[in-house]
Amino acid sequence: MKLEDYIRDIPDFPKPGIIFKDITPLLADANAFRLAITKLANAVDDCTATKVVGIESRGFVFGAALALELGFGFTPIRKKGKLPYDTVSHEYALEYGTDHGEMHVDAVERGEKVIIVDDLLATGGTVAAATHLIESVGGEVEAVAVLIELAFLGGRSKLGRHRFECVLSYN
Repeated sequence: MKLEDYIRDIPDFPKPGIIFKDITPLLADANAFRLAITKLANAVDDCTATKVVGIESRGFVFGAALALELGFGFTPIRKKGKLPYDTVSHEYALEYGTDHGEMHVDAVERGEKVIIVDDLLATGGTVAAATHLIESVGGEVEAVAVLIELAFLGGRSKLGRHRFECVLSYN
């Protein structure tokens, strides 16, 4: 089974010139979804983290499934105004605009190691913002794991020293 066969290209979404990598066919197929989670888990199974942090929204799907697979807890990073408790917030650039990410102030403990998970790494702004949020409350990012990397956009450069794992890379 090739996971690439379950990723659909949608041209000009969400705006002209962007080719959106649609993962819904992968999620719709139980075997493809399980294989994707297994590959992510194998990539980070040597980590000493205790929590997976998933980035809204597709990072929730992969992050929660990965947390269960690894036996870790799960923490969401949401868009601004979606969390009910005290939060830390950070604005970041997307390849087609800006956004804000928020996390509960007590979602990650001081010194706790985490794995950041998202479906895709593009320009790196979203993951850089997630790293900022985690480190602002004293957490440590042990690794970043994504299903898809759009390597031609150079997002990896925004990860600094953090370990990076991806299942599929598009050049």
